[in-house]
Amino acid sequence: MQNQSPPHSFSSRIVTLEPANIDTDQIIPARFLTTTTKAGLGQFAFCDWRYDQNQKPIIEFALNQIDPSEHQFLVAGDNFGCGSSREHAPWALIDFGFKAIISTSIADIFSSNALKNGLLPIVLAPHEHALIKASPHQRLTIDIADQSVTLENGTVFFFPLEPFAKQCLMEGVDAIGYLLNRLDKITQFEQENCL
Repeated sequence: MQNQSPPHSFSSRIVTLEPANIDTDQIIPARFLTTTTKAGLGQFAFCDWRYDQNQKPIIEFALNQIDPSEHQFLVAGDNFGCGSSREHAPWALIDFGFKAIISTSIADIFSSNALKNGLLPIVLAPHEHALIKASPHQRLTIDIADQSVTLENGTVFFFPLEPFAKQCLMEGVDAIGYLLNRLDKITQFEQENCL
């Protein structure tokens, strides 16, 4: 079945997490890795930072001060997503409501896992990143086709994106979905070229 393509451009407010080197165990603690389903993992995203020992929300923590439906872009510190290569980390962020992570550097394995699951990792130059953080309540527009981030004042930054990952994001599919969408062409090629 062919998935409906998502919009190539989307806008949201930002939420910022300042620390550098946020690792996957901080994004989703290891005790929540027993599940093999994505649903519900958002409630555990940054669990040890969001809740105290009695599981009450820590009001001062940034993610407890936002509406996830309005703040879908996470502006993170350098080297975001380092540590172990758990796919649960992007699962938790997506289920929480994030569509994009913006940083000055994002760990390679986390970035790969994010892209495979429809979460856009955006790497910007430090001065570009700093300009976004300087206006913490602004609304950004991200355009996948143009590989651009547009600030409220009209400033535009461009980000790199691997072509196949970009194609999958624009079609709203993962690698398997990409192949399934081309099953007719694959079958035709096999019939014409294979014994």
